[in-house]
Amino acid sequence: MRSGTLPVALCVALGEAAAVGQTELDTEAARLNGLRARLLTGLQARIPHLRVNGDLVQRLPGNLNVAVPGVSAIDLLAACPGLALSTGSACTAAEIEPSHVLKALGLDDDLANASIRIGLGRWTSPDEIDHAVAALGDAVATLRADGVRGTGMKKAAAATT
Repeated sequence: MRSGTLPVALCVALGEAAAVGQTELDTEAARLNGLRARLLTGLQARIPHLRVNGDLVQRLPGNLNVAVPGVSAIDLLAACPGLALSTGSACTAAEIEPSHVLKALGLDDDLANASIRIGLGRWTSPDEIDHAVAALGDAVATLRADGVRGTGMKKAAAATT
């Protein structure tokens, strides 16, 4: 093969993969929206004062970002080693500072530092959602009981009364 020439078979395969993806896009988006709703409902039932960051309609189907007042996101991630979670947006996940995206949404530093991003994908199952709800619910209850960070919880309680 000469330099600059694309392999025809790979180009055809890429086109076929794009066609399959387009065909399944709506079905997969609906499935992910359903899983995200299941996740959010479960988390809301287990975690008092949970707050959704951003709009639930205008977002990617496989994305849920929530603030857990009273709990440091870093501590929550450490308490859930079996879950793939992040403390920020994909572009700032390695930074210690609060996410500039969450700050732009109007979150103060306490809520931004109490926020986690949960991603759902093509292979995410309902059982995995239920496992995540249980693990996060248990971890939050333990961290709050241990008083890891009480200031955010007081603000959340005041805001809901």
